[in-house]
Amino acid sequence: MHALYDMPAPAKLNLFLHITGRRPDGYHLLESVFMLIDWHDLLHFELRSDGGISREDLSGLQLPEDDLCTRAARALQQATGCSLGAHIGMDKRIPAQAGMGGGSSDAATTLMALNRLWGLNLSRRQLQHIGLGLGADVPFFLCGTSAWVAGIGDIITPLENADALEIRQFVVVKPDAGLETKKIFSDPNLQRNSEHATISVFAAEHFDFGRNDLQPVAESLQPEVKKARKWLESQKMHARMTGSGSAVFAPMKADLELMEAPGSWQVKVCRNLASHPLMSWVAD
Repeated sequence: MHALYDMPAPAKLNLFLHITGRRPDGYHLLESVFMLIDWHDLLHFELRSDGGISREDLSGLQLPEDDLCTRAARALQQATGCSLGAHIGMDKRIPAQAGMGGGSSDAATTLMALNRLWGLNLSRRQLQHIGLGLGADVPFFLCGTSAWVAGIGDIITPLENADALEIRQFVVVKPDAGLETKKIFSDPNLQRNSEHATISVFAAEHFDFGRNDLQPVAESLQPEVKKARKWLESQKMHARMTGSGSAVFAPMKADLELMEAPGSWQVKVCRNLASHPLMSWVAD
């Protein structure tokens, strides 16, 4: 095997996001459900025998030179002593600063794909340990399915069997403006004392449970977020922000014909995924 093409890196939506506290080191404690959706980046991997890691932009965007994909590849080399390298082509489709986890998902797909391309055979837990050093959301994308996420993002409970989410359609709206996570979490008006919830309480409501505690601060920092939410609500859908970015979403109403979105907003009708497309590539 010398190449892997069109490797999907799916986005996520936060069905809710509660901030339950803050550690002495400044990290916020959260509870959330991360849900995989079929809005993907696509990555291509070609084997390099010289150990080099190179990256090519395939989508016309100016990506940072040392992005999460290249960092993930180097971290995998360092963790395993692998002498092989890779050329990575990136077709970015998930918008940046949206709260949809695009960069973290790219890193997770890189770890899974290179684990296979380099013949390393690391387990899911081993890859998650490497992924945690790259970003708090990376281990989630390696777990293989939608999940209850707690702590600082490091406590991951897959939603499987009786707790699995039903497959639904969602309208996702990304306004032109983005949002920086750091600004939201450092805002003095951020609520940080939500009560703890449980998977069983969430399971009774699923797509109507809770709220996003970051949303009021985000809407004050970036009015486009509120405009996007109001646009969905004007079509009788229950909308909320996902993650700490500017994208908002709502469960799709049956037979709804969406109004034309303002400006150049990105609007996409998505489905949630029962599992990550590469889930079977990694042994537990």
